[in-house]
Amino acid sequence: MQPIKTLDEFFTRSGGEVTLFHMGRHVAPCPRESLAAFESGELAWPEPWQSQARLAIVFRLGDMPEPAIWFLALPLDEQGMIAPAQRDAFLNRLLETLGRAVAQVGRKETADVDHLMKDNPLAFTPSVTFQAMLNARATHERGLAASQHFEPVEAYLSGQQTIDWQALGLQGIADYVVRMDTPDAESLALRLPELPTTVIHSLCYCLEHQPLPEPLVVALRRCGEDAAQVGDIETLCACLRAVGNTDASAVGDWYTALLNDTAACGPDVLAAIAGRGWGYLEDAERLPLFLQRLAEDERSDFAAVVRDIALIPRLRLPVMMALRDAPTGTPIQRRLALMMSQRNA
Repeated sequence: MQPIKTLDEFFTRSGGEVTLFHMGRHVAPCPRESLAAFESGELAWPEPWQSQARLAIVFRLGDMPEPAIWFLALPLDEQGMIAPAQRDAFLNRLLETLGRAVAQVGRKETADVDHLMKDNPLAFTPSVTFQAMLNARATHERGLAASQHFEPVEAYLSGQQTIDWQALGLQGIADYVVRMDTPDAESLALRLPELPTTVIHSLCYCLEHQPLPEPLVVALRRCGEDAAQVGDIETLCACLRAVGNTDASAVGDWYTALLNDTAACGPDVLAAIAGRGWGYLEDAERLPLFLQRLAEDERSDFAAVVRDIALIPRLRLPVMMALRDAPTGTPIQRRLALMMSQRNA
């Protein structure tokens, strides 16, 4: 039998139930084929975050009574491909701990499976919002009931009951967002102006993982613009993030309008667009404008942001071309010269 060289091979050989989720830029299902191609060096990781491929592996092996979850951050090289050394070390530890008879894993070794995450350099702890969204997605996809926090959130956000918003649970908000249909979204759009700022923030940080109907996108833009008028940058950025996973011209128009407004386009706005609305930078006019604003603002870490978005496979070539084509003497060229001097120092 051939030796096991990848995590995908391990789970295939084990015969277990396995579901993968992206856990970097947003919580989303990840096809097994993507992990297999990535581990074999055929594919750059599609959604890198902080030079890592962040992944949740939800699995049940053998007689395990409940699924286990591993949160792994696999290091990437400068091309966004797997840097395999730490993965290989973890895989060797995995096989040594559980034994080479992979098909028998899970019969009695649940404790060993959990122990593998302790002192593991690949393990990471997602934010509480990412954990809530993962739980909401996983339970919904398995046809399981939402958490006990769902019904109070549904009653509150629909306006059916007057509930103390401070008693609402984040897991309930995540459950509501994952299960939200178009009528729910339209009702939420009408309710949004009445919600406390803290609820809006929690709601937005869950909505950013979902595509949204147009009425809710319009309402979030209005909410963000109203917040900007009173200097509430946190709410503006939360609304910008919330719409970033939605394919709608209204989102691109909003991002472009902000990038054209030097007074509105600070480092927090740029970070929100790069972190959650990166798909809208795949645009021949918007990307150079984004890079220009990033270079102009001395508060922004130009090098870090450029490296981050250039690791996204869809953006790598456009970013490189936009940097190459920046006119001499522009802020972009000055920032690039500084990057090169620091690299050569």
